[in-house]
Amino acid sequence: MVCEERNFLFSSESVNEGHPDKLSDQVSDAVLDACLTSDPFSKVACETATKDNMVMVFGEISTSANLDYEKIIRDQVREIGFDSYEDDLSSVKS
Repeated sequence: MVCEERNFLFSSESVNEGHPDKLSDQVSDAVLDACLTSDPFSKVACETATKDNMVMVFGEISTSANLDYEKIIRDQVREIGFDSYEDDLSSVKS
């Protein structure tokens, strides 16, 4: 068997801690984790967008779990370190 040589282009993105992209990923992951913890058969396709003091989660979620999404999101944002209006999302320099 002869293996042919293949070339690949690798690309990646890197952002600093506290960057809105990281916050968005962590919030989406927290929603997914909460759904799967309560209902392992959940189907979750959610995205998160942030600006200033707003976090918006949108998409489609099919689950039998009864979740408090606002609490999940607020707890995750607080855990990341955004816990006052003085350190709002607009204070992040990217």
